[in-house]
Amino acid sequence: MVKSFVMLLFTLFVSATWAGQVTVKDVLDREVTFNAPAQRVIVGFYPEDYMAIGTEAAYDKVVGMSKYIWQARPANWEMYVKHRPSLENIPGIGRVDTQTFSVEKVISLNPDVLMLADWQYKGLGTDIERLENAGIKIIVVDYNAQTLERHIKSTELIGVITGQEKRAAAIAAEYKKTVESISKRLADANLQVPKVYTEFGASGVQELGFTFGKNMWGAISTMAGGDNISAPFVEWWGKLNPEQVIASNPDVIVITGYETGKGSDSMLMGQGVDKAEALKRLEGYKDRLGWSSISAVKNNRLYGAYHGACRTILDAAMIEFYAKAMYPDLFADLNPEQAYLDFYKKYLPVTPEGTFTLSLQD
Repeated sequence: MVKSFVMLLFTLFVSATWAGQVTVKDVLDREVTFNAPAQRVIVGFYPEDYMAIGTEAAYDKVVGMSKYIWQARPANWEMYVKHRPSLENIPGIGRVDTQTFSVEKVISLNPDVLMLADWQYKGLGTDIERLENAGIKIIVVDYNAQTLERHIKSTELIGVITGQEKRAAAIAAEYKKTVESISKRLADANLQVPKVYTEFGASGVQELGFTFGKNMWGAISTMAGGDNISAPFVEWWGKLNPEQVIASNPDVIVITGYETGKGSDSMLMGQGVDKAEALKRLEGYKDRLGWSSISAVKNNRLYGAYHGACRTILDAAMIEFYAKAMYPDLFADLNPEQAYLDFYKKYLPVTPEGTFTLSLQD
């Protein structure tokens, strides 16, 4: 009994020693004061980033999460659960986009910090006030915007929440170095800017999928030196008129995919995906109605990318991928898929195996 009491006092002392009140400004410039590192956290989005930056140990303090974004990458999720079965037991809080987010569940979990994506925070509307009135500190991060500023800021914020400021600073510095290195090479080379089109290929060849304007793959393709044909017509994400894609005549086409899709011709990419099967799916897009006249199709410049490698601090490798796809000679020395795998080796506890980048020219 005495020993247990002494251990409890020691635990409380250690917690008091390491946890201190801090004030941060999140990506929306909101001032938030909380005790860091936080002891009870709900992860609303970016679960893999939270682990990469905060270390696997950060999940010892995660008391809830919106699981769907991870489970939408089923083989990736299964890989992590196999490594850390306790992930299955973390309570779910629902989704903002399908209006299944449960304020009551969040409050019942008694978190110190609720970390939300920018779009989640805005989508919750008046529910934010209910959460704050319950004493929950909300910190907004944003990798969806795909800006260097927000990627860096979000990484630093997760570093503060988890008590891993130095690790966060190192990851942010590596990301910044990649972006600035590509930008400098492009500026020095001053080459003609190729037109690029990106499509999420979950619906398959017969149905034109979502494309991207200012954020996600649209922003990545622009950062990598491309002229995104979707930007004039789509603000964030949406579908182009099929005739518009043909009329825009992109030089490079990238089809993204998850480990599963809606049909037998859906683009497949990611954990556990065989390269030969991914190439077969990508090849099918050359036969899409009207696409035979497109420059990218004529020149076999079709590429595949893992949709799960976007809107994350891991997507430095995808910026390299787009840069090499659009400027193969200028960036011949880059190995984007290896860069993606190297990030896992350095910062995450699992080793992915599958197909994460793809080219019909390989």
